[in-house]
Amino acid sequence: MKRTFLLFFFQVFLIVKSFGQCAMCRTQIVNNVSHGETNFAASLNQGIMFLFFMPYLLVGAVAFLWFKYSKNQPKRESIQSRLRRSANPN
Repeated sequence: MKRTFLLFFFQVFLIVKSFGQCAMCRTQIVNNVSHGETNFAASLNQGIMFLFFMPYLLVGAVAFLWFKYSKNQPKRESIQSRLRRSANPN
């Protein structure tokens, strides 16, 4: 339990260091846009959107395929119904 709490603490409260490059990206974009070059900003925005939506698309595709596959599978009998059928062979 103590180990789980420590892992949770480190993942939630010490994640701030992962935001270190945001200032560098923003500075680069501001410099490029102020000089009239908007292609870099647009491509960076597209890259961010790609990274944002791709996990959702993958999870959605897996969920859709799982749902489609589970509908096509025949329903499994419960253990109790199999035991009743084997006890009463009528």
